[in-house]
Amino acid sequence: MRLVFGAVLVAGFGLAGFAVYETHSYITELQQRLVVAERNANTVEMVDVFVAGGELRHGQLLTRDDILVAPFPHYAVPQGAYTDIDALFPNNAQSRVVLRAMDDLEPIMASKLTEPGKQAGITSHLSPGMRAFTIPVNATTGVAGFLQPGDVVDLFWTGRTRDSGEVTQLIQSQLRLIAVDQSADMDRATSVTNARTVTVEATPEQAAKLAQAQSSGRLSLALVGVGDTAPVEMIEMTQDRLLGITREEQRAPDEKCHIRTRRGNEVVLIEIPCTN
Repeated sequence: MRLVFGAVLVAGFGLAGFAVYETHSYITELQQRLVVAERNANTVEMVDVFVAGGELRHGQLLTRDDILVAPFPHYAVPQGAYTDIDALFPNNAQSRVVLRAMDDLEPIMASKLTEPGKQAGITSHLSPGMRAFTIPVNATTGVAGFLQPGDVVDLFWTGRTRDSGEVTQLIQSQLRLIAVDQSADMDRATSVTNARTVTVEATPEQAAKLAQAQSSGRLSLALVGVGDTAPVEMIEMTQDRLLGITREEQRAPDEKCHIRTRRGNEVVLIEIPCTN
């Protein structure tokens, strides 16, 4: 009995010693990892990024006095952020015009400023090769006033065609709004107001297409969801398709053959079977 007890005691001491060894090894390895992590953290490359020194709004001038410098880890610098003062104010420019609102200490992005020397007019929102085209809208065709500069819309035309009568077609998809009424401010208040006009960004060919559609029918806008870039197939809706009416093709009347014969003073036609 004593022998068994002694064996169990020795085994217990052995397991306890093994557990202490494993724990010590784990703590030592963890400490080494922490030392390496701290050493790496102190050697991360930092980049000076220009940030807003206060809140900035659409149309406001950004001067050299309005910017601050903040260090960012090189892997965390936002794409389009300015890290060079000569890029932010080229050719010794003294100011830039704000296109999009910026919060205090927010990195200054190229997309939120006009090109050097340009004002915050509608032309500053146009991409190269694009044109601004204005469309009259009302509460119905203008999505009940929910449109804002920067939104994306699909454009539908309703008019009469020679073959189908009145028809509604999707004539252009994924058009970007650059102005609502006379405002191109993408950060304007989101209160719902019924716009009278919207201005879209379009290629010259698209602008010509929209001008023709506007002169020959009615245009309606449909708001596209944020980030929705799914392609849209050709859409055409007629009244018959809307109501599920299928019109059968008119069949040509059966051909009939006749002979002429005289009965007294009258000439009559007598139907006979047709032959080839």
